[in-house]
Amino acid sequence: MHADILALGAIVLVVTAAWGWFLVRGSTAVPAAAWAVGAAAVFLLEAIACRIGWLNDPATHASLRLVGAALAVCPTMALLGAKRPQHGVWQFIVGSLAFVLALPALSALLVRPGSLPDVHLLERGFLALLLIVGWMNFVATRHALAATLVTGGLVVFVRAFLPGGDSRPTLSAIDAAAAGGIAVGATLALGQSMLLPARGAGETAGIVAAIDRPYLALRETLGAAWTLRIAERFNAVATRRSWPCQLRFGGLVVERGAEAHGWEREAARCCRALLLRFVSESWLARHGGLPPAKSPESS
Repeated sequence: MHADILALGAIVLVVTAAWGWFLVRGSTAVPAAAWAVGAAAVFLLEAIACRIGWLNDPATHASLRLVGAALAVCPTMALLGAKRPQHGVWQFIVGSLAFVLALPALSALLVRPGSLPDVHLLERGFLALLLIVGWMNFVATRHALAATLVTGGLVVFVRAFLPGGDSRPTLSAIDAAAAGGIAVGATLALGQSMLLPARGAGETAGIVAAIDRPYLALRETLGAAWTLRIAERFNAVATRRSWPCQLRFGGLVVERGAEAHGWEREAARCCRALLLRFVSESWLARHGGLPPAKSPESS
């Protein structure tokens, strides 16, 4: 029964991760979605193996669970390096991280058959840290509940490899509930992305709308870390050029009574250049904001 629930949750997670991969196309979040699909596939493999009786050996079960745990934190690591042009090379670092985290499982299977993976305390702490960082990256966005469900479920599911765990995973009602929580959180995040476009709390027209639509969409895609960095860079330029606006976490804020003196076009161009470090032209067009500036000849 528990293996069936785990399998169902893993299937939902694979489908939602693959769908999310399609939704973030054109952005540097694509590798993170691909890593999520890989982690979900390993959890599905574990559920199938348990269901047909291939994981009766605790050591083999623990090794497979550790591989899934190593892949589960790769999306967070991939997002931390999601800036062009280094985001592609960054995936080699993410892959190296996954290999190092999964190394105790490979060692147990190849060098010490029949023994549980010997996960060092530093690795346990780093695994917990990446789970926390992944949650913090989205807790201030509208995906806060989804991020909490997914992170909470993962913490429970891989608890055997966190500080204080004994490297002996189980397949109990607690694990089934954790898998359900992960699946619900992933489904919620997918539904929010598809049905509820990100909108700012301020004005809905002019320069505010032109910047807010893609900016807030990117916030929900990459999380807080890069969003705050984009806002910091934009605000530095705005202060230097005396634009009457500031880009905040919730969108663009324009000073009351600010007059139009051509700063809007410059602000839009600046924001567009910053966003293009993370997304493609087609992504910007799909999210309805910041079209390319017209050349004098075409106007």
